[in-house]
Amino acid sequence: MVRVRREWIRGAPVSPYVLTSLLSSLNVSVTQHHEPACDPCSDSHVVALKIAARERDIGAFTVARILPSARRRLVGPFIFFDHMGPAELPPGVGMNVRPHPHIGLATVTYLFEGEIHHRDSLGFSQPIRPGAINWMTAGRGIVHSERSSPEVTAAAARVHGIQLWVALPKEHEEAEPAFVHHPADTIPAVELDGVKLRLLIGSAYGVASPVQTLAPMIYAEVILEPGASVALPDVEERAAYVVTGALQAGDETGAAREMLVFEPGAVTVRAGEEGAHVMLIGGPPIDGERHIFWNFVSSSKARIERAKSEWRDEKFPLVPGDDAERIPLPE
Repeated sequence: MVRVRREWIRGAPVSPYVLTSLLSSLNVSVTQHHEPACDPCSDSHVVALKIAARERDIGAFTVARILPSARRRLVGPFIFFDHMGPAELPPGVGMNVRPHPHIGLATVTYLFEGEIHHRDSLGFSQPIRPGAINWMTAGRGIVHSERSSPEVTAAAARVHGIQLWVALPKEHEEAEPAFVHHPADTIPAVELDGVKLRLLIGSAYGVASPVQTLAPMIYAEVILEPGASVALPDVEERAAYVVTGALQAGDETGAAREMLVFEPGAVTVRAGEEGAHVMLIGGPPIDGERHIFWNFVSSSKARIERAKSEWRDEKFPLVPGDDAERIPLPE
């Protein structure tokens, strides 16, 4: 796990989410000790790999890192997967993530509980609430902050959700930056036998998400009653992350805070005795290698070096309404 320098965080009290977001967005070249633990499933014809999240307790908050891992850097275009919380934040302790940059990726924020106020250098100011999908295309470069509103900070609050990064196709790595908010009531829902499913991104199960992407992919939230089963979409690369409960696939079982990465072909998963809350991701593999440093993703190391220089030299745009401070480039 990367080291978080204390001087990056200003003010008191320090929000646990500040550390969470820094850990989520720093250089993912991590030591083996802190890598998510991978267990190859050599005897399984259904599950190729099981990844146990490496948890980091930072006080009132826990972050579970799943992707990237040593054995599996991506699933489809998904290059980063973090499970935030669940956490109880006491009154006076809110999220306080200062402006920071991204290139070459899209961020996807999905909350089960809580609220985050997003601001970016395009001028968007948007509260992110449970059930909504918020897609931010960094492209050639964007800056954003994630804070709690004064009203949220004043009271005790719970925070629980998933943070994803999507690697952009090479032809779109320098796309115009963009931010799109999709309220919870615009996300299609499907009810099957013992299964409730929300299709957050992509097309499957007879419905299509309104989220427009630059490459095909699947992202879904699935709630399974005890013993219920569901067939997975037939895409080239797929994985299921177990938020709570347990999930059976072939001869393998995924427990809470584990990800099952599947072999190609037909796959049906079944919930255990307590049911399961699962996040599905998948899609075709990306076009070539990607390099990651801090908040930057690119097929070109030289492009990352240029982004580092531009942030160091304050050449990225400012965030309207939140331009008094920023997170420095890590050494």
